[in-house]
Amino acid sequence: MNKCVLAGAVVAAVLGACPAARANDYPTVARVDYVLGCMETNGQTQQVLQKCSCSIDAIAEQFPYQDYTALETVKVMSEAPGDRGAMFRGLAWAQELMDRFRKVQVAADLQCF
Repeated sequence: MNKCVLAGAVVAAVLGACPAARANDYPTVARVDYVLGCMETNGQTQQVLQKCSCSIDAIAEQFPYQDYTALETVKVMSEAPGDRGAMFRGLAWAQELMDRFRKVQVAADLQCF
């Protein structure tokens, strides 16, 4: 088999696997944390548990975990008092990230709730 053909097949296989890998790159603790927060907001029932689980799964398919952790970090840091928090509150890239996340979250909630 030609090396170029083999290399192309390997690249195609890896690229084809990326969406599935990305959807599963959220660690369990991040998913559980999201579901607990969602249930705190929406109720502590089995039905809400299923809907919140569906929501984080849908988010994970569209929003990379690396972006999710960056967003969570900025949210926590922006709540800090004084100059430390102020430094994080006005970040344009963080606002863009938050806007993107909200769109994905709304779509996930429409799908699951």
